[in-house]
Amino acid sequence: MALPLSSPTELPAALPAQKGGRTLAIGLSLLGAAILIATLGLWFRYGTTVFFETIAAGIAGCF
Repeated sequence: MALPLSSPTELPAALPAQKGGRTLAIGLSLLGAAILIATLGLWFRYGTTVFFETIAAGIAGCF
């Protein structure tokens, strides 16, 4: 049977809860909503064909 590398007294206590977790989740949710709204706006403005061609050209330009 293997012996533990540290004794129970050497193990750190539970990490304190981070206060910024909820703020981060809300911020990421708002960013996702903004991207979705922008996507729908471009879709309605340019139509499906031009929209997909614009996205494909943008992705191709990255590589």
